[in-house]
Parts: sequence; structure tokens; C-alpha cells
Amino acid sequence: MKNKYNMTKEDNIFFAKRKLVDNIYKSANLEGIAVTFADTYSFMNNVNNGKISIDDMLKLKGLKDAWEYTLNNIDCELTIDYIKKIHFEICKGQNIEPLGEFRNKGVGITGTSWRPKLPSECNYEEDLNKILSIQNELERCITLFCYIQRAQMFLDGNKRVANLVANKEMIRTGQGIISVPIEKIGEYFTKLIKYYETNDISDIKLWIYDNCIDGIE
Repeated sequence: MKNKYNMTKEDNIFFAKRKLVDNIYKSANLEGIAVTFADTYSFMNNVNNGKISIDDMLKLKGLKDAWEYTLNNIDCELTIDYIKKIHFEICKGQNIEPLGEFRNKGVGITGTSWRPKLPSECNYEEDLNKILSIQNELERCITLFCYIQRAQMFLDGNKRVANLVANKEMIRTGQGIISVPIEKIGEYFTKLIKYYETNDISDIKLWIYDNCIDGIE
């Protein structure tokens, strides 16, 4: 898999900050948080337009705080504890328990009868080390993005966590940003469900490469 961009880390951080409203808007909608770009822009500029529910405002604040944490800790080692910290930042104040810890019960997935294993049945640390050993930077980040979504480590917020964690590595290595276009979310979910059910990552990985990588030359 050929890298699409070869930015410096500093340029990638600047690009991410310039695209922050767009990234939060897309990440929120990917998780089913139905906010418009205008609503997101207003929120990010501390304007209450009265169109966002309190629950959605808390979720947007979680994304904003998690992005701030990520950009301020871009060089931190990517570990399971780091992933838990991202979940804490994303979901704090949203009545989600356990917060910043793995789920302790089963979950269902909309659109499929497939069920992820319980965290107690998994070795996330070993899986993460295998992903981090992938030599190509962009392929490593896309694989990380997909894996965290399928693993369903947490009771809620897994797609948001996957997006932040993958983008930490995207930015650190100058690969741009991963974001699923709003108009392609339906198509993306079709690919995602297939990946959930088969554990075959090849199709969705190529689709993300073709449709979801943004950056500057």
C-alpha cells in the first residue's frame, strides 16, 4: 500500500487543526450523532444555537477534548492504556460505565447478528503489537482504525475511539487524516458489517484507502 502523503509531523498537526470542525462533524455522524456541519461549527466557536441536544453537546465536547488531548500527546507511545485514555476523554460526562475501561458485558451490533467477543476472551495487547509491526505507515493506521471498531472494546464510542487513535498515528507519521465522508457513510457501513462478519479486512481497507484519506502535498 503506497503512502498518499508524506507530510512533516508539524504540517500534519497544522492540517488537522485547520480541519478540526470537519473531522469532529464526520466522526460524530459516523457514530450516529446526527449534527450538521453548521451545528458543529457553532459549538466549536462556543455559540449555542439551540439546535443541539444536551446529550449531543456532551458528545461533541468529548470529541473536542479528545482531539485536544491527541494533538497535545502526538508522540506518546500507543498502548492499550493510551486507547483507554482516549475513551475516557471521548465519553466522560455521558453516563457511560465503565468509563475508560473495557466493557464487562456483551453488546449487539446494528445490522448484523454477529457478536464481538468479550474483552476477557481477547488479547488486545498482542493484537495491537501485531498491528504496530506493520511496516507501511498508512496501512498500519487503516488497520488500526478497522481493528478497534471490530474489537468493540468499550460499551459505547468505539468508532470515535478508533478514529482518534488511528489519526494520532496518521498525524505522527505525516499520513494525513482518516475521515469517512458523510455522503459515503451508508456505503462504509456495508463494508464494515462485512468485515465484522468475516474478519476479512482486505475489502474495507482498500475502500478506506480510496475514499477516506485526506491531506496536502
